[in-house]
Amino acid sequence: MKLNFLKIFPVALAGLIIGSNAQAQETSGTKPSFRTWSIGVNAGALTGVSPLGGQNDFSNWKSSLGYGLYIKKQITPGFALRLDGVKGKVKGDNSEPYNTGVVNNSPIASYSTDLRYSATLSAQVNMINWSMFSQTNNAQLYALGGGGLVNYRPTTVATGSSTEVERAAVNKLVIPVGVGAKFRLSEGVNFDLGWTINFVDGDEFDGYARGSNDKYNYAYAGLEFALGSGKQLAFYSPVAATYEEALAAKNTANALKSDLDAQKAENAKLRTEMNDLLKDSDGDGVADKLDKCPNTPAGTVVDGSGCPLKTPAPQVTERVIVTEADRKVVRDAISNLEFDLGKATIRSKSYATLNRVAALLVEKNFSLKLAGHTDITGSRELNLRLSKERAESVKAYLVSQGANASRIEATGYGPDQPIATNKTAAGRQQNRRVEFTLY
Repeated sequence: MKLNFLKIFPVALAGLIIGSNAQAQETSGTKPSFRTWSIGVNAGALTGVSPLGGQNDFSNWKSSLGYGLYIKKQITPGFALRLDGVKGKVKGDNSEPYNTGVVNNSPIASYSTDLRYSATLSAQVNMINWSMFSQTNNAQLYALGGGGLVNYRPTTVATGSSTEVERAAVNKLVIPVGVGAKFRLSEGVNFDLGWTINFVDGDEFDGYARGSNDKYNYAYAGLEFALGSGKQLAFYSPVAATYEEALAAKNTANALKSDLDAQKAENAKLRTEMNDLLKDSDGDGVADKLDKCPNTPAGTVVDGSGCPLKTPAPQVTERVIVTEADRKVVRDAISNLEFDLGKATIRSKSYATLNRVAALLVEKNFSLKLAGHTDITGSRELNLRLSKERAESVKAYLVSQGANASRIEATGYGPDQPIATNKTAAGRQQNRRVEFTLY
């Protein structure tokens, strides 16, 4: 039965596409965009013998033009499926003896086999990429092997005759085994050199049955065109990619360590600045930076500047009345109070409302309790210290505006008294606060 090459080639191509797509689903998404489909064209010499040895039916083999086309799917950097089609003629005769000097007394003087087509599906393995430490190589060696179908028609001339006898076309299984070298000319074009030995499942490929299966060679050169965009997967080196990824991860880790060290240094500087700001050497309740009368004796009643009061204020017990207007001044100060991120430094936009609170304390001689609170972000030790430092910072500012330091109490509770959930950003924002209590 005769088969048409144009019918076989699409069927084999469909099998190639289905198989390669199944493989692609397992590995997709793990690599950058690559070109995996390619088309190759080639031409070269067809011969009827093999350098691998074996008994050849004719002593003098000849080279004839062959040409081919293939479609290839690169599944991994080292493995591909390749569908080849080859046509041409294979010729030989007994016009010369074997290399050993023996004369072939075959009843067939010469043959010319029309290789009408061969369609083979092969696995191609990339054995060597020139540089394993470069992600994109320019040259590689490969080997391939597979199987398929060959359709041929031999024409023979009997010994002592000049009459050509054309035999019937025959379909046989064929097994191609070969090696090659490929050179990347550009991102989309490769130069391909190859050589295949094709083992035919039959003894009459050359029109003469001698007891062993025939074979033929195809040595070729051609061009391969990579389809799509991106780099060619066949020239990609996973070893180099892994090395570069490890190097990038190391650089990232070093950068993170540097950032962490810088943050630790900044925190240490902040603690030093806060200690300097809140330091009260004489214990009179006024920080050294605001104390205009340092080293006052213990127990001395001082004003907001840290200086002793000239005349003790008469001890008058009176009822303290906090009005709604007074509470509004405090509420405004609370709602407008902002600190630098992670610090106890009061932002300047909060000064106006704090000034009104200081004026209220001076005018009505109120006492004030400042309670600092935080959310649960960070360690509990850090949050307790930050809440205390923020309350002390507010106290220091009010005292700088004339408020009596002895009538202001500053306490930090850290994350221990939340007023909202710490599971949401809005809740954590509410928990980061300084509460003012007039009495």
